[in-house]
Amino acid sequence: MKTSDSTIFVNIASYRDPELCPTLHSLIRSANKPENLRIVICWQDDGDIQPFLDAGLVLMTQSERLYQFSYGGVQLEVIAVDYLKSEGACWARYQVDKCYQQESYLLQIDSHCRFITGWDSEMIAMLESLREQSAKPVLSGYPPAYTPGKNEDRQDYLSRLVFNGFSKEGIVAQHSTQFTSETPIRSAYIAGGFIFADGHFVTHVPNDPAIFFIGEEFNRAMRAWTHGYDVWTPHRVTLWHYYQRKNVPKVWDDHSNEAKEKGLIDTVWWQRNQASTLHVRRLLNADDTETFAQPWGLGRQRSLQEFQYRIGIDLIGQRVHPDIWGTEKVSWFTKLPDDQQEWLQSLRFFHDKTLSLSRDEINISRSDIVWWHIGVYSQDKRPVMLRRYSPEAFCRLITHTDQQSSQLTLRFDTRNSSLANTVRICAFTDRNEWDDVLEKSW
Repeated sequence: MKTSDSTIFVNIASYRDPELCPTLHSLIRSANKPENLRIVICWQDDGDIQPFLDAGLVLMTQSERLYQFSYGGVQLEVIAVDYLKSEGACWARYQVDKCYQQESYLLQIDSHCRFITGWDSEMIAMLESLREQSAKPVLSGYPPAYTPGKNEDRQDYLSRLVFNGFSKEGIVAQHSTQFTSETPIRSAYIAGGFIFADGHFVTHVPNDPAIFFIGEEFNRAMRAWTHGYDVWTPHRVTLWHYYQRKNVPKVWDDHSNEAKEKGLIDTVWWQRNQASTLHVRRLLNADDTETFAQPWGLGRQRSLQEFQYRIGIDLIGQRVHPDIWGTEKVSWFTKLPDDQQEWLQSLRFFHDKTLSLSRDEINISRSDIVWWHIGVYSQDKRPVMLRRYSPEAFCRLITHTDQQSSQLTLRFDTRNSSLANTVRICAFTDRNEWDDVLEKSW
């Protein structure tokens, strides 16, 4: 039986991140039992270890690619990778996965986090409280935000992951919405920047090094479910995450077309991402034995079809249950459908588009407008969506980017699969006449 003395394997991938050492400080200093931590970092940087030394870490041993440091009674292993040789976050996380040594628990985080005091005891207690409901529970989600600085701003909201549309490659995208609860709540979605689970999660559902970026989280969610793991959203704050990270080096800035032309890299980031999205979708080919190839395939303990029922999404047809993106934002259905055809008929095609508008095209401050008309049409001019909005409702669709431009977000569902091609926007004025029609490409 696991106890509070059980060990925790900490997986951190860091790409040229100035927040790495402050994260390590918070991780270690805030733990109730830091001696039970085993921290392994895939450090994608320029090879200069001085920042570690400046942060108080003591170098114990080093080899060509591996450094061992000590800090606060904790041993840290750093796998050094030239940042121009990096193959992406999942690849980096998998380099750490391979160092797993049967620790009791896994904590996977990004290299820009802060922790509550006693986070280790809190996470263990929360996970163990779920044993009667789940043999293999997993805690995951997007932690609240912090902003680094002298007086760090740490938010106190809780959020759960929900559906946010499909990428152009047909991969489910997710975002978060705030919630409150007295206990952890059931989910289906995994966040790459925070996972706490039994240590064997590393061996059964390891990071897939072929995934560059898009699809990482949903891929792992599918694999976790089919391997018998149940995802839960924590009901208390245990850590914070730095989200915006402006002016911090990113892999897509370094692994650019220009860098390839100079011979600095072998593959441009978008080429890796393009290949990996096709790789992610391979899991949807239920008749292909490669779909179940281990260690990066689906498991056989539970079916992908039941997973689709639980999340309300037809992954092949790219149809969704209206409740998952409506007001309720349901992310887990406790009741299974009685009939698959009836379930399929309840689904809708989801449409999501953000249009850029200039001030010259749309003036929402006009006082003479009675209502706005928005029509979305297919390539053969058939209406896909026709709606009338009051001036107030129309304003809620608009996000101002600056004084001269704004964005209009359209989200709706349809019963048929007609592809949107054109958007027409027109105002009806208090003079009982139509204004000019603005036409935009979908």
